[in-house]
Amino acid sequence: MRWAVHASALFPLLHFFRPAGSAAIPRDDRCRETKVAILGAGVAGITAAQALSNASVTDFLIVERNDYIGGRVRHTQFGVNPKTKAPYTVEMGANWVQGLGSKGGPENPIWTLAKRYGLNNTFSNESSILTYDQNGYEDYTDVLGAYEKAYGVVEQDAGYILMGNLQDTSMRAGLSTAGWKPKKDMRMQAAEWWAWDLETAQTPEESGFLYGITGYNLTFYQFSEENNYVWDQRGYNAFVIGESQTFLSANDKRLLLNTTVKSLAYSDQGVTVKTQAGCIKADYAIATFSVGVLQNDAVTFDPPLPRWKREAIDQFQMGTYTKIFYQFNETFWDPNTQYFLYADPKVRGYYPVWQSLTGPGFLEGSNIIFVTLVGNEAYRVEQQPDEKTKDEGLAVLRSMFPDKRVPEPVTFYYPRWSFEE
Repeated sequence: MRWAVHASALFPLLHFFRPAGSAAIPRDDRCRETKVAILGAGVAGITAAQALSNASVTDFLIVERNDYIGGRVRHTQFGVNPKTKAPYTVEMGANWVQGLGSKGGPENPIWTLAKRYGLNNTFSNESSILTYDQNGYEDYTDVLGAYEKAYGVVEQDAGYILMGNLQDTSMRAGLSTAGWKPKKDMRMQAAEWWAWDLETAQTPEESGFLYGITGYNLTFYQFSEENNYVWDQRGYNAFVIGESQTFLSANDKRLLLNTTVKSLAYSDQGVTVKTQAGCIKADYAIATFSVGVLQNDAVTFDPPLPRWKREAIDQFQMGTYTKIFYQFNETFWDPNTQYFLYADPKVRGYYPVWQSLTGPGFLEGSNIIFVTLVGNEAYRVEQQPDEKTKDEGLAVLRSMFPDKRVPEPVTFYYPRWSFEE
């Protein structure tokens, strides 16, 4: 789902698993010893450490290559508040709580934590949307409605496949069978991107039909259809830090930040974790590495992971969301509208969905707007210079608002997730 928080897979071998810390391992040949090595301080790593602590297992180390807790729940400073002159905090990664909970039903545990730590957030109103093409504003919201109607048929068809244990197919085939055939209609392509790609970071051709629908249902039907955008100026990872503080003290020596795992050697006798700074010997390890780390062999396993596990890892794909932030000296778009959908005349998914942060309930008066790219377009812009990306986005904005003077941004930024493992 769209940059919502999720836990990485835990690999249940007796040997790996994820540490992070504030103290560096001594640079000598002696290994630091512990009962459990927890490899990674993202949501999964911190949750694993918390579970051990709750079970009165306190002899563990958390090893994390970054200098913060949170993994891909990560933020940065951007722009300047016109009133306070302080920088804003914007999220590079996870940004939403998706599916909050229903009355009398289950509550999304991330929403429970967001409330516990008082994260500032605002409902993402997906009905607050204006539509554009290369000629400026064009109302094609009826196309969004047509997609929703076809999607209702798609959901029923997925149920037939599940109940009948039938052969799965692609989301593209499912949509086509339901009568949704965008072909070269770029407005339909934009509507489809808004409804599908933005949620999954994959095209319908790349998405499985049955479990594409199932994944959506498990979030939005199990909990609720609400999406809340987190704009808390402490950063979204405030809840991860808060949970870590329930079992870690200030400057806890069990948390090893800025410590990169290079290899793991494991056997029935235990596991040895080698880092750039030394080594750790543990009885057990919990590895919460991302799929990208595992697929790119960033960490060496000795012996290698079994074939069945390597094959399972290689079946996954990392979805890449690239959020491109612009701050201007004025708000030239409608400040009361949250989303602006653009249908490029040639390229599907080309700077398609812009989101305003300057309006009510967000970073009011910030003059900040950002656009999200996924898949091949995300990879493309992450490999080109900032200036080229900035100019491409500006050209789109100037097409969308031909009657406005769209100036150069005061500041501009985007992360490059595909360069990280």
